[in-house]
Formats: sequence, C-alpha cells, structure tokens
Amino acid sequence: MPEGHTIHRLATRHRELFAGSPVRVSSPQGRFAAGAALVDGQVLRDTEAVGKHLLHHYADGRTVHVHLGLYGKFADGDGRAPEPVGQVRMLMTGSDHWLELRGPTACEVLDPGAVDVLKARLGADPLRDDADPSRAYRKVRSSTKPLFALLLDQSIVAGCGLIYANEVLFRAGLSPETPGTAIDPARWTAIWDDLRALMKEGVARGRIDTVHTEHTPEAMRRAPRVDRHGGEVYVYRRPGQPCLVCGTEVARGPLAGRNLYWCPTCQPATTHPPTRPRTRPA
Repeated sequence: MPEGHTIHRLATRHRELFAGSPVRVSSPQGRFAAGAALVDGQVLRDTEAVGKHLLHHYADGRTVHVHLGLYGKFADGDGRAPEPVGQVRMLMTGSDHWLELRGPTACEVLDPGAVDVLKARLGADPLRDDADPSRAYRKVRSSTKPLFALLLDQSIVAGCGLIYANEVLFRAGLSPETPGTAIDPARWTAIWDDLRALMKEGVARGRIDTVHTEHTPEAMRRAPRVDRHGGEVYVYRRPGQPCLVCGTEVARGPLAGRNLYWCPTCQPATTHPPTRPRTRPA
C-alpha cells in the first residue's frame, strides 16, 4: 500500500494538471458512474492529501475521496485520453491532460460534512504543516501497545506505513516493542521530527531513502539495494543481512499483524535505548 509521501505527490501532480479548470469525469468500469455524474463538468478547485487519503475538491463543494489501498493506482498523460482498457474506475479529462484510476479501495463523492468526519478520524499527518504532533503523542503516551503498532495506527499518525515505521524506529535506536507509555515528550519530538524529515524526502525524491550519508552505497562501497520499493533502508526487507551500522543480522518477525524488521544490537529491548543522530538522509 502506498505510504503518505506517495499520496502527497499525487495531490500535487493532479493539482498541476487540472486545478482551476472544468474537467470531465466518467467511470468506464461503471462502479463510480453515479459519483462521476455528480462532478462531471465541474471546476476542480484544489487537491489535498491527508495521510493515505486523496481528496479532489470541486467548486460546488463536493469532494472525490480516493483511498488506493493495496491495488489502486493512477496513470496520467498529455493530450487525448486513450480508449479505456480493463477496469478503469474513474477517468478524468481536461483540456490538455487525462487521468485514469484503477483498483482503489475507495472512490466516492463526499459532501463537506463527510470530509470533516474523515479528517477527524485520521491522526496527525507529518507532511501537513497544520499537523499537531502533541495530539498524536497523547494517544501514544496513554497506550501500552508497541510503538511499532502505534505508528501504523492511522488514527494516530496518518500516512506512516510499514517502511517508515520500521525505519524510524531503527534510526531512533528503539526496540519496536517499546510500549507507548515508555516514550517521554523529548523522545516523541525526536521521532516525529525525524519521521517528518524522512517523509518530506520521500515527497521530493519519489522513493523512500532512510540511511545517513555514511551508510549510502557510495560511502560503504556496497551494491545498491535492489527491491521493487526502491530506496536505501536500514532494516526493511533486509532479514538475515548485516546491519549497515553494526553488522548484526537483521531480524524479522510478526507484530500487529505486519512484518517487523529490526537490528537486535542497535535496537535493544531496554527502557533506556541509546540516542541516535537524527540527520536527514543525503
């Protein structure tokens, strides 16, 4: 499932292509036909990302809400839209560009009240300037659940997915099983700031890179990571490989129904984990 940085990139892309002009919206597949008819011909006023949710705001007050889920994806291009092939849930066309949406978990039209309800149930999004990290911390501090699970809870931190959760905990030197109650305000601020910086890098680069400068392939004279997700990471999907910092084999195990990756040496199970430098990846 795409993490928050991808959705923010999509919001920017769609704004650049269509905002400020009327668009034609249809549903070649048919499953979004009624919703498409409500916004067809309207001016797309703006786009917005909140966590993993994409919002297209129209001038008449309606909003198209998209959640890609595991299988959803967008495609766009210049000029006239090609003939739909396969299951196209939504087709949007403007004067110079077209956009196709396939396989989303959600594609629906919401009124302003429903948009407010959606936003209210989501946690703080590190990529939004209006995010309140103290709101997320209150939920973290009151929970005995593992911090790994809390970071993945979209009602606490919106947009943080599996890769970012694994990586930010490694960079913090924290055992993923550390309970939320063990996180003091200073440590939470450090985690939040690091997560925000990493996700902003993801928006800028279009991929997730989490390693510090001294651990890049060039600095370590190692081969670049080869993975469909791309990016250089410390522990995510690296089980059995040596930790880039200490050489210990990276471990893997289930937690909160997800795949957890960690370094047993760099992330010891202790209530006083070591402090790691929190510089942005180069």
